[in-house]
Amino acid sequence: MMLENEAQALDWLRGLVGVDDAAMSRLDQLVGLLAEENERQNLVSAASLGEVWRRHIADSAQLLLHVAADPKGPWLDLGTGAGFPGLVIAALRPDLEVIMIESRARRIGWLQHCVANLGLAHARVIGERLERVEDIPARVISARAFAPLDRLLDLSARFSTSDTIWLLPKGRSARDEVNRLTGWDHVFHVEQSLTDPDAGVVVGTMAGRLPRKKARPG
Repeated sequence: MMLENEAQALDWLRGLVGVDDAAMSRLDQLVGLLAEENERQNLVSAASLGEVWRRHIADSAQLLLHVAADPKGPWLDLGTGAGFPGLVIAALRPDLEVIMIESRARRIGWLQHCVANLGLAHARVIGERLERVEDIPARVISARAFAPLDRLLDLSARFSTSDTIWLLPKGRSARDEVNRLTGWDHVFHVEQSLTDPDAGVVVGTMAGRLPRKKARPG
């Protein structure tokens, strides 16, 4: 199923397991806050605001299809930026511990403003460069357009256990990035995005680096 317009995106969101009127109200409030803040700082392209429910909200919410109803452990969102997917996940599932990592000061302020205004008691923002964040064993790791897959693993593998689910929305490069990935003991595959026929979501687990092959004696 491909969500092709705002009406379809809204219907799909309302049909998600566990989504109630309160969750949709939080999302509606988030959309309003986004439109208001976008006049002060360029969080998302102005053109995408006309399709915000499909391009940003449903695009983020689709990640919930790939995790258990009650994942044990924090959901770590890397380079959250404008709040996608971190704020959407936290708004839809306020019971989950969602940790958003962002280094840019104005984006940090925006994320903290939304967490407070939406009443997301289990969500928090870490305002640091990823390299400076202490190790956090995550149950889920997400990152939307943060870095190429190989670079992302170099930066963030330390947050992963063998049970951590990785959810990485990407564009046309998704399959190519997975196919070219070397040096990691991973089980990654690509799921078709529900909001963009040219995009995919890298989904899977990763057990760590593969041991380096020893050079043969000359």
